[in-house]
Amino acid sequence: MIETIEVTKRETLGSRAMIKIREKGLIPAILYGHGEENLCLTLPLDTVNKLIKHGTKLVNLTGAATDSALLRAVQWSSLGDRIIHVDFARVSQTEAVDVTIPIHLHGEAPGAATAAGQLRFVVHEVTIHCPAGKIPEYLTCDISSLQIGMSIHVNELKLPEGATPVTPGTIVVAQVVSVGAVAEAATPAAS
Repeated sequence: MIETIEVTKRETLGSRAMIKIREKGLIPAILYGHGEENLCLTLPLDTVNKLIKHGTKLVNLTGAATDSALLRAVQWSSLGDRIIHVDFARVSQTEAVDVTIPIHLHGEAPGAATAAGQLRFVVHEVTIHCPAGKIPEYLTCDISSLQIGMSIHVNELKLPEGATPVTPGTIVVAQVVSVGAVAEAATPAAS
């Protein structure tokens, strides 16, 4: 489901004006793309926090702008403790875009159920190319068949219809390794 958020037009520019906007619990934003004029906007901080918490990528904007937009960037303060700006890019629901999606593991790896094996979750997110209207919240990686020495690669993930991986398909997402191999790798070689 696509989130609908209300935005208001921002007339003021400059760092002092942005500080005053943030003091009111609002976040400055910009909407760009599709050859149209850039729009300076504001939206409530709690709305931005909700978008980030839920991993929302595609939103419908209402109010000062009525567009479908992709949440392209979130700018944080230098300490990384608060959001100071958001970028939105106009998109159509059928337009193909590149997005980074988190991966959730599903199931239990039989090879890691014994003392001899250890599950390694190597890649936690991948970039895919897919229609904006079909961007998933996350991708599921089923590990229920992984035995010791087996792995699942990016090209083995189930993607939404019309999606292709941008991340190379040979990259390992999850694997079960022998505990002995893990111990050998952790021990420095004698010289």
